[in-house]
Amino acid sequence: MSDVIRRDPRSERIKRNRLHPGHESLSGAPALGPSGLPRKNPHAVGFIGPNGLKRIDRSLAGAEPAAQSPRRTRSAQTETRELPLHIIEQPDFYVAAVLDLVGGRLTDHDRDVLGQAQQLANAGGGKGAVVAIALGEAREAGFDTAGADRLIHLTHCHGQPLEGYCPERKLAVLQAAERQLAPRYWLFPDSVHGGGDLGSRLAARLGERPVVNAWQVNDSETLCRASGGRLDIRRSTPRILLLAEECALPVDESRHQALPIELDDIPGTQARIEDLGPIPVDPSRIPLAEAEFILSAGNGVRDWNQFHRVAAALGATEGASRVAVDDGHMPRFRQIGATGTWVTARVYVAVGISGAIQHLQGIGRCEKVVAINLDGGCDMVKRADLSAIGDSSEILAELLTLVREYRGEPDTAPNKESEAREVA
Repeated sequence: MSDVIRRDPRSERIKRNRLHPGHESLSGAPALGPSGLPRKNPHAVGFIGPNGLKRIDRSLAGAEPAAQSPRRTRSAQTETRELPLHIIEQPDFYVAAVLDLVGGRLTDHDRDVLGQAQQLANAGGGKGAVVAIALGEAREAGFDTAGADRLIHLTHCHGQPLEGYCPERKLAVLQAAERQLAPRYWLFPDSVHGGGDLGSRLAARLGERPVVNAWQVNDSETLCRASGGRLDIRRSTPRILLLAEECALPVDESRHQALPIELDDIPGTQARIEDLGPIPVDPSRIPLAEAEFILSAGNGVRDWNQFHRVAAALGATEGASRVAVDDGHMPRFRQIGATGTWVTARVYVAVGISGAIQHLQGIGRCEKVVAINLDGGCDMVKRADLSAIGDSSEILAELLTLVREYRGEPDTAPNKESEAREVA
């Protein structure tokens, strides 16, 4: 064998060409930029497919383990990093935010109100603290990450529950907070869930003139919407504000103490209004834009009778994708998406829907999305908070069985033979 070192013109060309996919592997070190920092070659990402086109694999199927991948390790650390704690030991004043807490959970409107409260607490002179007032059951403990420095949480007042519509008892709690804390501002969500009514009652009791449907607020001036959003009214910022949705950005970059506060003396009340509970409503008569629980079907649904039975058993409003509507399985007014109805449901269950961009736009403001699909890599599964990968008919059948077992109802689901006789 000859000891003469032979040149490899191809390797030399690759080393000189920083844009070549094999440049880093041959050079032995990542390319350095003008500042001395390593630079990543974006042209080296991907592979050449069988048709000669370059493709990028985003499925992470061939990725290295997380322990050996610095990039994935950094992203995991970013996801699990703890938010900085915002501490106020001795506040100079308080900003009270009364929450709707629909279903025992913070709504997006509640988080917007807390975000606005933090802006007013930081805008005023001195150190302000936000007091979140939650009346009724709370099923989630997210007051600290939502922006509450202090927390008043009561489920009963003088032995009477604070659930449902009981404005007299809730107003008594707010009066006790007014005497004990004297907040600089009172903030309420201007909604049909009780915030607008309770804020108006407190304003009448304190002799204040509130602003309603406020959507831009600072410590000196408030902008309110009027005439169905076609007119804006400016006025000086009062003590009591009824805020519209998206009035401010929610708190998402800090964590707050949420220290509990005990009210000293809550005045007794005599209830003049008795809440008899909600009236049962046929889910099929609820418009999609107002429905809170939607069971939506797509092209992956094969047994439509089963789908209707599950929707009736769950008490859900039925929806559909455009493909299911175009195929004639559902009426046009049930279509959900950018070309149909935009929905804001608290729970949205997508059965056999792959997740076209128009459909994902229509469910963008849904709080919780559940996907039932055979394809574990479809866009709907990526969007969903919870996914069940499998055949939709089998999953719906099991879900229907669990619902009937929970309610203690007999299994009266028709089998395939009886359904065939009914069709015949």
